[in-house]
Amino acid sequence: MQQSGDLFTLPVRVYIEDTDAGGIVFYANYLKYFERARTEFFRSRGIELRQCFTQNINYVVHSLSIQYKKSALLDDLLLISADPVKIGKTYIVFAQNARNGRGELLVEAEVKIACLSLDTVKPRSLPDDLLATL
Repeated sequence: MQQSGDLFTLPVRVYIEDTDAGGIVFYANYLKYFERARTEFFRSRGIELRQCFTQNINYVVHSLSIQYKKSALLDDLLLISADPVKIGKTYIVFAQNARNGRGELLVEAEVKIACLSLDTVKPRSLPDDLLATL
């Protein structure tokens, strides 16, 4: 894991299970990579998402926009970024991308994460401790 200011990157190796029959990463797997990077971004700031459940908080993907530029291949080492670019009362928007070891942009996305009350599944304000770490 690397951190530079608010830019956070997580190295991810492409395994056979991530690819199609041609050895190319299946498009939906980038969403998993992005989820892992966001989770590790929070963890790097001392926020354990599992602990949020005990505080009646859940974070869910509200919406996303994604563009596929180039394919990742079996055995590639990818760098997956998670950069919070907008913080609202009940949400965080992350700019995320996947780059290969040569730094080439493969996929870029904007992912809006909503904060919900676990019991009502309705939007709630982001917790103060989370806002303080961002």
